[in-house]
Amino acid sequence: MKYRELGSTGMKVSEISLGTWQLGGKWGEAYDEKTAQATLEAAFERGINFFDTADVYSNGESERSIGRFLKGKRDKVHVATKCGRQITPHVSAGYTPDAVRKYTEDSLKRLQSETLDLIQLHCPPTDVYYRPEIFEELRKLKKEGKIRHFGVSVERVEEGLKAMEFEGMESIQVIYNLFRQRPQERLFPQALEKGVGIIVRVPLASGLLTGKFSKDSSFGKEDHRFFNRKGESFDKGETFSGVDYERGLEAVEELRRLLGGEQLTLDALRWILMQDAVSCVITGASRPEQIGENVKASGMAKLTDGQMKGIRAVYDRLIRDPVHDLW
Repeated sequence: MKYRELGSTGMKVSEISLGTWQLGGKWGEAYDEKTAQATLEAAFERGINFFDTADVYSNGESERSIGRFLKGKRDKVHVATKCGRQITPHVSAGYTPDAVRKYTEDSLKRLQSETLDLIQLHCPPTDVYYRPEIFEELRKLKKEGKIRHFGVSVERVEEGLKAMEFEGMESIQVIYNLFRQRPQERLFPQALEKGVGIIVRVPLASGLLTGKFSKDSSFGKEDHRFFNRKGESFDKGETFSGVDYERGLEAVEELRRLLGGEQLTLDALRWILMQDAVSCVITGASRPEQIGENVKASGMAKLTDGQMKGIRAVYDRLIRDPVHDLW
């Protein structure tokens, strides 16, 4: 495993990290604590030292599991959590300094920690980025020692650019993958210039970029890949990166032919890691066996210039027009 600086935080994080949305169970399935602990242990043994969670994942169980796992390992693992998505309805008015403080303190309890390595606002409405009192509260929490660093998870490039205007902003979490290339145009260069870490989520476009799906693939009714394709429940860009499913399958087939077809998952992760601005890539896992495959991307050779140009050509022809300017 290779490690990178997370912006100016001073934290060196595994470039392949662990996302815990589906920790202990696949999307829509019941949470399983035994599987969760085994998955965390497998990640740790493979050199993953950065876990990304949120207070809403499995109604707080993801944070609680990580808190139990951290016993005896607290100085060896960096944990990033997120807050704000429990606000219902999820509107700007729900974000208040008092709410952000309460969410932070609740996460501290669930994680059994005295301080949080990193807390991120969890894809807040765009209006929140124009309310400096929210970011002032995060600075206060940092001064009090309740958090070490703060950042944001964003839906849109413009939100990330606006977030970096606030003093103390140290990380931006954003969707970036073979089907979502816009962040590299403006967001990444500014993050590098300002010393802000980039945390990449949804690197495989909700599994589309594994190359394992087909027109006949089915998803459970509780799986967002079934119920959120048009943004019925949350931003549609979180599901298949906003790409039409059948168009995505067409692009995947072209990418498989271009890249050899046998390790599309690893090539997709390797492509992301070729960006210097990227601090780490959050890969998900619902069981320990899935960990070993993802970490191989850290040791892979870079893609060739020809492959990079071919990837861009597929994107420009099949993906750009429908999605590029939306996020």
